[in-house]
Amino acid sequence: MSDSQFPEDSFVNSIIGEGTRFNGEFDLNGLLRIDGDFCGTVRTKGKVLVGKNGRAECVIYAGTVVIGGIARGNIFAIEKVVILSTGIVLGNISTPRLIVEEGVIFNGQCKIIKPESSQPARSAKTEAAESSPRVSRVLEQVSSPEREQKKPVAAPD
Repeated sequence: MSDSQFPEDSFVNSIIGEGTRFNGEFDLNGLLRIDGDFCGTVRTKGKVLVGKNGRAECVIYAGTVVIGGIARGNIFAIEKVVILSTGIVLGNISTPRLIVEEGVIFNGQCKIIKPESSQPARSAKTEAAESSPRVSRVLEQVSSPEREQKKPVAAPD
């Protein structure tokens, strides 16, 4: 089967395995998974995943970054950054979308930037409604015309 049948970031093509230490620069196409220790710089239009046991002391330039372990350094993502509940981020983040699970440790600044895509950005209401049926129902209740109509209160006799 040809590799051209898969999108360039659909498979892991670089791994820093558990128990491995690597210092240097990574310039790649596709996905990098860090389960060991990495110190340096990562550049990819694809994804960077720092696994639960991974430790990255680096600057990351990527399309998408997912942190499940420890990341120390600045993160620049053109699509999104996801910090899982086991994640620790000590550094600054610059991204159009940030997803943070409960229990995360984050010490730094986050700058939400304008997406680089030519498509118009979706509203927060639309994105929230698509992400959770419960949120969708709450948004419908809050914005429904019935809530805006106020019934006159009868004065006591």
